[in-house]
Amino acid sequence: MLTPVLVVRSLTLALVVIGGSAVELQGNAYNGLLIAINPQVPEDEKIIPNIKEMITEASFYLFNATKRRVYFSNITILIPATWKTNNYGKPKQESYEKADVIVAAPYWKHGNDPYTLQYGECGEKGTYIHFTPKFLLKDRLIDIYGSRGRVFVHEWAHLRWGVFDEYDSERPFYISGQNQVKATRCSSDLTGIYVCEEKICAQGNCVINHVTGLFKEGCKFIHDKSQNASSSIMYMPSLSSVVEFCDASNHNTEAPNLQNKMCSYKSTWDTIMSSADFKSNFPMIGTSLPPPPIFSLLQSQDRVICLVLDVSSSMNEGDRINRLHQAAEVYLRQIVEENSYVGIVTFSHVAEVKTQLQQILSDDVRKNLASYLPRVATSGKTSVCTGLWLGFEVVKNRDAETSGSTIVLLTAGEDSSISNCFSEVKNSGSVIHIIALGSSAAKELEQLANMTGGLNFFATDRLDSNSLIDVFSGILSRSGDTSNQSVQIESAGESTGAYKHFNKTVTIDSTIGKNTFFVVTWQKNRLPDITLLDPSGKRYTNEDFEIDSGLHRAHLQIPEIAEAGDWTYVVTNTHNSSQVLTVAVTSRAVNSSIPLITVKAHTNKVVNFYPSPMIVYAQVSHGFGPILGANVTAIIEPEDGDPIILKLLDNGAGADVVKDDGVYSKYLFSFSGNGRYSLKLHVQQDNKTIRPHPPMPWSPAMYIPGYVENGKIQMNAPRPSVNEDDSQVRLGSFSRTVSGESFIVSSVPSGPYSDMFPPCKVIDFGARTEDNKIILSWTAPGDDFDQGQAASYDIRLSESPLELRDSFDNTASVNTSSLTPQHAGSKEIFLFEPETSAIENVTIIYVAIRAIDKVSQLSDISNIAQAVMFVPHKDSLTTSARYSVSTIVLIVSGLLTVFCVLISATACALKRKKKMSIEKTSTKLL
Repeated sequence: MLTPVLVVRSLTLALVVIGGSAVELQGNAYNGLLIAINPQVPEDEKIIPNIKEMITEASFYLFNATKRRVYFSNITILIPATWKTNNYGKPKQESYEKADVIVAAPYWKHGNDPYTLQYGECGEKGTYIHFTPKFLLKDRLIDIYGSRGRVFVHEWAHLRWGVFDEYDSERPFYISGQNQVKATRCSSDLTGIYVCEEKICAQGNCVINHVTGLFKEGCKFIHDKSQNASSSIMYMPSLSSVVEFCDASNHNTEAPNLQNKMCSYKSTWDTIMSSADFKSNFPMIGTSLPPPPIFSLLQSQDRVICLVLDVSSSMNEGDRINRLHQAAEVYLRQIVEENSYVGIVTFSHVAEVKTQLQQILSDDVRKNLASYLPRVATSGKTSVCTGLWLGFEVVKNRDAETSGSTIVLLTAGEDSSISNCFSEVKNSGSVIHIIALGSSAAKELEQLANMTGGLNFFATDRLDSNSLIDVFSGILSRSGDTSNQSVQIESAGESTGAYKHFNKTVTIDSTIGKNTFFVVTWQKNRLPDITLLDPSGKRYTNEDFEIDSGLHRAHLQIPEIAEAGDWTYVVTNTHNSSQVLTVAVTSRAVNSSIPLITVKAHTNKVVNFYPSPMIVYAQVSHGFGPILGANVTAIIEPEDGDPIILKLLDNGAGADVVKDDGVYSKYLFSFSGNGRYSLKLHVQQDNKTIRPHPPMPWSPAMYIPGYVENGKIQMNAPRPSVNEDDSQVRLGSFSRTVSGESFIVSSVPSGPYSDMFPPCKVIDFGARTEDNKIILSWTAPGDDFDQGQAASYDIRLSESPLELRDSFDNTASVNTSSLTPQHAGSKEIFLFEPETSAIENVTIIYVAIRAIDKVSQLSDISNIAQAVMFVPHKDSLTTSARYSVSTIVLIVSGLLTVFCVLISATACALKRKKKMSIEKTSTKLL
């Protein structure tokens, strides 16, 4: 059981690791920002100078935007090993997977939209910012997105402070309280005109849809390039006048944007000022500007790894030493990447070098390394520091330093002296991944990983979980080069009766198949019968496997490329008593040019205090594209007791903030006790049809259609369209198994506990009108967060969203006596007709909901939905609102000279007709 002191210390050290970021705000300066270039990006000498220029511009812009509070100071750019060497520095604990900003291929073939991977709630940090090489290299994109430095500050606000965009591509217009159609923007002081493509809109004018009250498709709001409004950066930082975030004084509470939805109509500046960065941060005194950023250039190198393995008396319990050998052998022969240097150290109260560093250049080297793995434990006590000190000496044999190396530390023993080597560990520059085996492993272990940017894993002593093999399979290079990484397809175990069968089907998809291994383990002394069938019916049996009877392990490498399709294995227990049989399958990318299907698992906390809930996440991707419709199951194993099974969803409800973004999630709040918990995911998709590629699930930087300058509209090139071939993804069936980091839970009561968990917040509450009725829709929460069934709903309405947010109980209630909550995850629809007195002379009604459980615990108030009660007439539009593209001069860079001549002729014609009304202008669309 963790003591409160140790838990707090672990939590403090873990803060810099959550989300992978090591950025620290020291005084007014951000230090430690990491920008990493993906290994697949072709080398271009302009990328690094343009990154420097972008961050430098962003630093000064950010400093002014935050009223002299913060700027960027020390920046690291991580250059891939695929680029030529140029006397770059050597990374210490920096890696692509931990980068705050990545430079990588676009989300889809022709798209260069910058975006931030952000799937948390309001105020929660994002995961990373994604820029494409073209965004950094093509200056023509500055007209489309704005200057790179300003775009960076926009995305930084997403990443660091958890704010959201103040535009909405799906709802570009809304009806205001004055019964006018307005562009979704902040601030509303930004000026411009409405235009429409002639081929889409009737007579070239923006036309009102009398059902929705909004403009029909094809209408756009084109901003004046010269503005007086100074906000907002989360709307359109490309405008030269925009130098601030919207605050309470100019925040547009009517706009149907994500900032209002996710942050309950709180302005972006107020949200930013609520972040931890500004709890005790004050503006710089004086008028001088901060110094420009300082850049460090580092280049990824071959991995140097030392396995530091516990062979103390604690490893004599159960089958630990044998399981260690099985799992570490899988790591050496199947997981660790080519060209890596690997050494092995064992330790109890003393340590021993089993083998110095060997570079993995062939299968023979892998087999040789595996031959040094321990087969027996000693009677000595556990001394983790003794093992680490010798491990550091082994990695020094590569280039006389530990910086940039990786230590994989496994231990099952108690050790109260780990703090003796904290200083050396912290200063080593090495990354330490820890594997705690069983319930007695030292409680201070996590601090070794947390202070070095390493991973924390926990493996139980349950024999049917395959947990130790899973953990070793999850320790991969974090270089971003997935084409060289092993993928775990299957990990399954089952207690099988005498002479019974353990059988399943595993899918090898078209993105993998190289270096495919099947590994079977058992407990008893009699070898089981193994049969494996490939998709074509070819049979593999015991004679084809490499058998080690002493280790109770059978190993098969499929020759060449494994055939894509369903592989079926049958393992028969030939012993006269029950035993646990397990099967693990790994493979690698068949082609480096084909994006892999990858799965990442994590929780939103590494330390949790009961009864606070946690969230389990799974990011399922094909390259950078999200995979929809997968079946995702999380298996959470405690130190003692049965595993917790959760089905994760990507439905935009409960714990899942964004629907169809490929991030699946679920609340976790029921725990069997205190201590460590492991996390594993099983992901499957059986759909063999061609799936349409989903649209960009995260809100990207605004693609600016054009500007009004000096009375003329200058249009940018239209957003690139996606042809049919690009919009189809041929995935078929696939399966993946992946281990996430372990976490620690404290303060769980020892006995039965009362219901302490309310329903979760409804986050997809929607409203629309039909005749005089309001139709509401949402996803049902549960009795406990997103599980079970709530007891009742409380629905309220108001003319003001702020009144609903701040004084929910004092607003008008809706009769919900006929409304019975459905089971969590169900789609709810409720229709009601508001009382006349409640909507008299009101254009927009705001509605919110709260769920109540069986012991009267209340959920948080939902997102606030808008219901438009009256539709504005067309004649309410201003003259400028009826502009059409047929009245403008279309300027697109790269037009042929003949078009320039046509434009000149058109301008002359317009000049002759300048006294005519806009409706009579006959300029043609170019």
